[in-house]
Amino acid sequence: METESEPYVRLATLRQLHHVMADMNTARSLADTLQTVADGVVTGLGYELACVNLVQPDGDLVVAALAGNSAAEALITGRVGSRASWERRLTMGEAWGDLRFIPHTEGWVLDEDDVPQWYTDGPAPRFEDEWHPADRLFAPMYTPGVPGGSCGELIGVLSVDRPRNGRHPGAWGREALQMYAFQGAIAISNARLRANMQRALVRLEREQQALRASEESFRQAFEYAPSGMAVAEMGGDQHGRILRTNDALCRLLGRPASSMRRYSFSDLVHPEDIGTLLRTSAEGGRAELRLCRRDGTYLWVSLRNSVVADAADGPRFLLTHVEDIEDRKRRELQLAHRASHDSLTGLPNSAELRSRLGARLCARPAAIEPGVVDTIDAAYGHGPADHAAAGVYDANGHGFDYRPGPEAFDAFDHHVHTVAPEGERDDGTKGLAVLFCDLDGFKSINDRFGHNAGDAVLIEVARRLGGAVRDGDTVARLGGDEFVVLADGLGRADAQDLAVRLRSEIIQPIRVDGRAVRVGASFGIGWAHCGMTADEVLQSADERMYIEKRSRPKAHRRAG
Repeated sequence: METESEPYVRLATLRQLHHVMADMNTARSLADTLQTVADGVVTGLGYELACVNLVQPDGDLVVAALAGNSAAEALITGRVGSRASWERRLTMGEAWGDLRFIPHTEGWVLDEDDVPQWYTDGPAPRFEDEWHPADRLFAPMYTPGVPGGSCGELIGVLSVDRPRNGRHPGAWGREALQMYAFQGAIAISNARLRANMQRALVRLEREQQALRASEESFRQAFEYAPSGMAVAEMGGDQHGRILRTNDALCRLLGRPASSMRRYSFSDLVHPEDIGTLLRTSAEGGRAELRLCRRDGTYLWVSLRNSVVADAADGPRFLLTHVEDIEDRKRRELQLAHRASHDSLTGLPNSAELRSRLGARLCARPAAIEPGVVDTIDAAYGHGPADHAAAGVYDANGHGFDYRPGPEAFDAFDHHVHTVAPEGERDDGTKGLAVLFCDLDGFKSINDRFGHNAGDAVLIEVARRLGGAVRDGDTVARLGGDEFVVLADGLGRADAQDLAVRLRSEIIQPIRVDGRAVRVGASFGIGWAHCGMTADEVLQSADERMYIEKRSRPKAHRRAG
């Protein structure tokens, strides 16, 4: 470097240094930047040899760039020195600001460590500031942006050798090298940032390509799936609104995609299945329910939901898979119907009759604790005057003359108890009437005309009974020529009137194979009430039917 006593030379050097720094900061890659730093030291600061040692991710330093000596470049570029050896260097010798100078009188101890180095021997200095070939000068490079520089993270070390003027650098030369090292650290940091940004951009582009490919795969799988699929909103005011449907679902429901977006699944589901749908949506599970087609008919489907979650916002969408199970459901319903209905008449069979009857009955408590009786009395205003013999026993097993009304039991089990009229006269009580019907003269038809004629008679009787009762009443075939009618909400007079009407329907002539045949009917009216079993109720009605049958002359039974 030129003599520092010449300001105009110093200005020319600064101008040259400025150009070198400009080149350094416009380098396109980290490798170019490192080489520009090394070349700039030789070109702009007047050293014959410059080396950039770069800190690696593991902490050791690698010789990343060297300028000024091709032999040295070939020998040591790419070699690695340990972090411990470098830290030893940066604490030895003399501190020239941020620089570290190790004179040849101390540096000999470093000749055998693992740091790659290029040095030559020479005679002892002739004057105080003469540079010796074994002298070492290092400029640490720290991450920029930290006041003082040395407080930042070490990212590299710039080592220089053999100033062209043969002298130790003065104050200005040291400051120039320190400033250059600082600018070099900035350039290296910027180059690393650019490299990281480029890698991030490449990674982002790859991720976007993968996302686009994934979206395209999903779109094709969604659009061309053989079964119905839909995407619906989850949460918020528009929860359940259909956002997207595939062609298979549109064909399944007979609705265009544009109209499907106006609905949610709750708009399309059968009213009886709305609870099932809501539970399925909340749980993200599976259900079988009915969806409404465009023509107003309902279709059985298997509906399976998958919750699509967002990492930041949580559950966002429901991906719904809809499969047509109409044929399977129809077979299941047919099997269930066959198991619960008579194959000849189509009426509920004996098992279904007992199931329906048992569903209305419960076992009333046989014993009531006195404390419970007191509670009921207090709640409903009952007292001793209201007690009637009802077969209720206290905790000691003694008869207890008390019958709390059905509402008293409701307070404990929430069951609407079935009650029966009292006595043989109509007292205004409405109950569940059980009409046991046995056909008169049916056996003779079987014997005279065969079982096919008998079956035809049973089918016609079943049809007439079904047509004569109210919606909600049950007509069942108990077996053979025995039928049972369950009619709720009737008083004694109502039940008797119903028996008369049913008998009048049955005794009308029945056409079988071109001939008219007639059968009569005997009815027994029983009453169901809680505390009885279904078999007890049917036995009671059966006994009353036989009483009624025996009370009528045999000759008049068929005519009714």
